[in-house]
Amino acid sequence: MTQPEIDLSQLATERQNPSTAEIDRVSTLEMLRLINQEDQRVALAVAQVLPQIAAAVDLIAAQLKQGGRLFYLGAGTSGRLGVLDASECPPTFGVEPDLVVGLIAGGDRALRHAVEGAEDSPEGAVADLQAQQFGAKDLLVGLAASGRTPYVLGGLVYAQSLGAHTIAVACSQNSQIGAVAELIIEPLPGAEVITGSTRMKAGTAQKLVLNMLSTGAMVKLGKVYGNLMVDVRASNHKLVERCKQILSAATGLSRPEAEALLEATDYDVKLAILLQKTGLPLTEAKLLLLQAEGYLQQAIDQASDLA
Repeated sequence: MTQPEIDLSQLATERQNPSTAEIDRVSTLEMLRLINQEDQRVALAVAQVLPQIAAAVDLIAAQLKQGGRLFYLGAGTSGRLGVLDASECPPTFGVEPDLVVGLIAGGDRALRHAVEGAEDSPEGAVADLQAQQFGAKDLLVGLAASGRTPYVLGGLVYAQSLGAHTIAVACSQNSQIGAVAELIIEPLPGAEVITGSTRMKAGTAQKLVLNMLSTGAMVKLGKVYGNLMVDVRASNHKLVERCKQILSAATGLSRPEAEALLEATDYDVKLAILLQKTGLPLTEAKLLLLQAEGYLQQAIDQASDLA
């Protein structure tokens, strides 16, 4: 079957980088210096699109508050990064596993293996979203370094047809996915160290953006107190220790005191902090936290007003 011709010449991610044109001839140390030098351009590129990222964070937080879900959709490296960010949200912020969902072209197998032709199927994205019962209250973030992946385009168009909010994250200016999305985030880190290897600078740029989107939204949902992740789930030994450390940092309790209070609250760090800060009985503290919709500082302030 004849494949349609694709012109990659206009994509920043596909251009040859003159700074690394002789990377195969230099010493190992010089090779790594070149890579590091190019990597430093990534954070600067992301800094240029902070206003767009801020608008996206506000939109995501608003939809999550209204009962919607956040979906990431991508292929290859972009898809894997979306799945990674989504999978980190439950243990870090204590949210349900289906609140932030990562979908990759080709399904879970594509996390480890290339799935032939998956990224070229707009219909595949529609099917994947339908399987998750994606609806108008949900929000879709389409991820594509090139900004032209058919799978991502198909998903964004479908989401738009349902009236859902959409965000495009690409590393090429005037991207095709940006043309169909409601909000556009296009950090431009420039040509890759190895021509076309978008797992490098473009992948790093997307990872930085995703860090901001999920973390920023969770901050706005009251999942942190100061800079402490007080909704962390004690799902393994390391996280159990982190709960103790967070409680001690927030309250000044000794380790034995923190352990005792966490045992009393079934390792609910947020509730433990509220109890220590206010001296309220357990039942009243739970009710106050519920009334404050999980915003710990708000619950502390309300307890102080009632005192």
